Amino acid sequence: MLVHLSIRNFAIVKQLDVELSAGMTAITGETGAGKSIAIDALSLCLGERAGATAVRVGAQKAEITATFSISGNPKANQWLTENELSADDETCILRRVISAEGRSRAFINGSPVPLQQLTEMGALLVTIHGQHAHQALLKPEHQRSLLDSDASVQKDLIKVKEAAKAHKQIQSELTELLSLKQQREDRKNLLAYQLSELDDFALADGEFEDLETQFKKLSHGQSLIEESQMSYHYLCDAEQSNVTNIMQSALDRLQSIVAHDAQLQPIVNMLTEAQINIDEAATELRDYIESLEMDPVKMQQVEQRYTKAIELARKHNTMPENLPKHHAELVEEFKLLTGDDVKSDTLKEQLAEFETQYHQAADKLHAQRSKRAKSLAKQVTTEINKMNMKEAVFTIEVSPENKDKINSKGHDNVRFLLCSNKGMHADKLEKAASGGELSRIGLALQVLGNQSLSVPTLIFDEVDTGISGGTASVVGELLRQLGDKQSAKQHESQVFCVTHLPQVAAKAKQQMLVTKFSDGKTTETQMMPLNNDRRIEEVARLLAGDAITDSAIANAKVLLATE
Repeated sequence: MLVHLSIRNFAIVKQLDVELSAGMTAITGETGAGKSIAIDALSLCLGERAGATAVRVGAQKAEITATFSISGNPKANQWLTENELSADDETCILRRVISAEGRSRAFINGSPVPLQQLTEMGALLVTIHGQHAHQALLKPEHQRSLLDSDASVQKDLIKVKEAAKAHKQIQSELTELLSLKQQREDRKNLLAYQLSELDDFALADGEFEDLETQFKKLSHGQSLIEESQMSYHYLCDAEQSNVTNIMQSALDRLQSIVAHDAQLQPIVNMLTEAQINIDEAATELRDYIESLEMDPVKMQQVEQRYTKAIELARKHNTMPENLPKHHAELVEEFKLLTGDDVKSDTLKEQLAEFETQYHQAADKLHAQRSKRAKSLAKQVTTEINKMNMKEAVFTIEVSPENKDKINSKGHDNVRFLLCSNKGMHADKLEKAASGGELSRIGLALQVLGNQSLSVPTLIFDEVDTGISGGTASVVGELLRQLGDKQSAKQHESQVFCVTHLPQVAAKAKQQMLVTKFSDGKTTETQMMPLNNDRRIEEVARLLAGDAITDSAIANAKVLLATE
């Protein structure tokens, strides 16, 4: 629960420190005193966006700090632990700083955090019902949201959302696949033609390199024969001047004198080795010459295949040696495109399955909504009957609509109806309910809705507008019971109510007074807790206005004594 609120330089608040207690607390004050300013400041600590106008005139920054006890709030403790923001003493301190330029910083337990995290944490600590919350009751979306807030409905709603999401995803994939069908067909036709050509040619890995080698050899066959034969002639066949004879003559001469000088022996050895190499080279060259032949047919075949490989490579914008790899890639692409047709059929089957799942989930949701609608309508009727709407009957109509369409919220149209008097037909709230009746219905729904929530702090900002007299006393009792239930459910929790009704204020366990004063230059708002005597005076003021009479004091004592 909220145990302390500190406000510095926010709007017309210069400095405010308030200690807060469990149970129901009433916040009162004169019109225009700023009863809702504390709530506005707290909203900033809960993640609401703020601008430079939030900063008090003349100040450099506004700072709001809210301290919560979370010893009885397991969800808040878990969130802090998961985000590594836990405190040692089971407290949570939210702080928001807004500069005069409009820049904002947020902190949780002293650590700077993004605004999103402040919002997430705030939702686990406080729920605020604003002054005009009951007006939202006129919107069909809000009516359905109120009905769906029940845990029993939420389970089926989640299943509907999951089925609708899955259906939408498959539908999107199928739509995209079908929209590109013609492009895929065109691509398949092109690939079929290209693959037919490549399949017929069937160039193997490494084949082009071999073709290139053969082509070079065959295209230069004549010069290879002539030059090789001439080289062999110089090595072995030339009369008197062939290399073999010359080497032998030189070797014979040196061997004849090597005995006279040992320094010649290494030279003789090298020449001997060279002669051996020359003889081997001559033998290899003779064999090479004998292997060479001019084969015009083979030359034509190699040239044609070599040229075709280059032509195909140029057509496919790749290197000839990469043509086999490119061929394999086109085969794989063709398989994938062919597989898209199979995928399309599979997606259609999945779409039908998810559509069936959606309608089954939507039908279950409809049944659960209808069940919850009867229960909630009965409860609301009971509460508004207590609030001087004795003959009123509140009903909730849940009717299927657009069942053929897939919607993440189901196919139900939810309408809140009211029959104010016996013998009349129930009609939509905007037609059947007055402002005061709408306020009472809204309050009943808020109270009933919050009885099952785990948020420890509830704030009602003048939700009793349009209510007076004995009805106000019933409303006050309703809020007090809600505060007591909150306290019983968790050992630290509370309900705050900003009100102008003495009957509501008197039901509270404690009361805060908001005052505004001015020194002629600046205006400042203060909020303080009231002791018993001051509380009697404030309730009397609410009863009688500015002129507090003895009768008003007596009535105030009676109101407070009955509590």
